[in-house]
Amino acid sequence: MMDLMLDAGKIIIADLILSGDNALIIGMAAAGLAPELRKKAILYGMVIAALLRIVFAVIATTLLGIPGILFVGSLLLFWVCWRLFVEIRSGVDEQAEHAMEDAENPEAGYTGPPRRTLASALISITIADVSMSLDNVLAVAAIADGNTNMLIFGLALAILLMAFAATLIMKLLTNYPWISWLGLIVLVYVAAEMFYRGVFDASTGIGPMMGWFEGYDLSKGH
Repeated sequence: MMDLMLDAGKIIIADLILSGDNALIIGMAAAGLAPELRKKAILYGMVIAALLRIVFAVIATTLLGIPGILFVGSLLLFWVCWRLFVEIRSGVDEQAEHAMEDAENPEAGYTGPPRRTLASALISITIADVSMSLDNVLAVAAIADGNTNMLIFGLALAILLMAFAATLIMKLLTNYPWISWLGLIVLVYVAAEMFYRGVFDASTGIGPMMGWFEGYDLSKGH
């Protein structure tokens, strides 16, 4: 029970701190549109992000059992941690907060006649969302560690946070930057744990797979 609560806490923090770049891209794309198109851009942008997360989650769940994939996944998650570190240092959350506020304010951002179509804005959002959704799903899948219910919880929470609380979350992270740093520490820990299992696990680690050593049973409960 305690493990489940800890994992749920990790997922909540991961979802919070990894939502900043999504909010920034959606907010900037929407703020560049004429005011009458912005609500649609924000809504459709959220839907695209949600769908991408579901698709990547199905792929991740299928792949994580393949020998050697945990090691590769850990390296990708370390890369996510580095990107997050750079974003925290550059104040992405504050930029995202302003972008979302501009997008939701019909008197801010671009206020002239339509000069860019909704479709072109959504293409930009989709391209950017591919990378960002993969980051989020990778982190959640690593924490869930094969627990389908936990994975669904993490994805559902990420989608709900984006859909209903994006601006509020950006304000929270801007006003309390320690939350972002705490989240980064949690993700580094998850990546390190994933790396350890990716090397030493008897069934999926690259060490036993390459014949370097026998490995250990590092599945849940051991």
